[in-house]
Amino acid sequence: MFRRVAIVNRGEAAMRLIHAVRELNAETGAGVETVALYTDAESAATFVREADHTYALGPAANRPYLDLAVLERALVETGADAAWVGWGFVAEDPAFAELCDKLGVTFIGPSAEAMRTLGDKIGAKQLAERVGVPVAPWSGGPVDDVAAAVAAGGRIGYPLMLKATAGGGGRGIRVVRNEAELIEAFERTSAEAKRAFGSGVVFLERLVTGARHVEVQVVSDGETAWAIGVRDCSVQRRNQKVIEESACPLLEPKQVAELKASAERLAVAVGYRGAATVEFLYQPEERLFAFLEVNTRLQVEQPITEETTGFELVRAQ
Repeated sequence: MFRRVAIVNRGEAAMRLIHAVRELNAETGAGVETVALYTDAESAATFVREADHTYALGPAANRPYLDLAVLERALVETGADAAWVGWGFVAEDPAFAELCDKLGVTFIGPSAEAMRTLGDKIGAKQLAERVGVPVAPWSGGPVDDVAAAVAAGGRIGYPLMLKATAGGGGRGIRVVRNEAELIEAFERTSAEAKRAFGSGVVFLERLVTGARHVEVQVVSDGETAWAIGVRDCSVQRRNQKVIEESACPLLEPKQVAELKASAERLAVAVGYRGAATVEFLYQPEERLFAFLEVNTRLQVEQPITEETTGFELVRAQ
């Protein structure tokens, strides 16, 4: 058991960790301490006052929560032997997990290797195919240029989704309904992804029409995975989730069990540690589901699962 946890986050996320540590200490007598990392704009924030120790990161304008050099100094100077990231900032940055390993600090989350495999949409789809998780027809890998995209589109069939392998938050994704739209969208989508995520690699997959967007909450210890609950996040605007509900009202118990088993297989296949969300598309008319992607962190939406299951995800980490 570690003794001092650096919180590489702020606000609500930081308070969730502080409360979880306090409850753990009260129940077990563990004596774990929390360290709030904060910017000058947050010096009077509740999470700073409530933590056992604090460390000033400097001006908020310098974006220190994303600066690995600043975070390395913070971990060393505070004597932290563990780091918790929650969601956002470096929560899905494998370089930060590697930094923790270098410093001998326990990263409370997946390994950098697992993060890279599952965080890459192409690598995650290839893994899904290997472990028997259904995927929608797709290009099977990246499409390097317009000619390759047109050839792949002809094999898969339209309409299609053109996606960046490093995309997220509704960016780096476009619907293309014919070859002309694909040609027009290819360079723009790749360039957008390059600017936003540092990689312009894209791929194609069949557009699943009339689908529900469902996601499975998973926690894993590196050897065994447990699917805690299922959420429906089909109400979206510009590919951004607006409303989530749990459980999905359209899924029967058999389908829920299949989704959970698929999510668990993916986590076990990479030796995943911590909390993750495995996302699927579900076609209610055909009663078929297809793997979409994995978020290698706690999601903002996770309290819905906690409310409906009574399972405290932050404590479980």
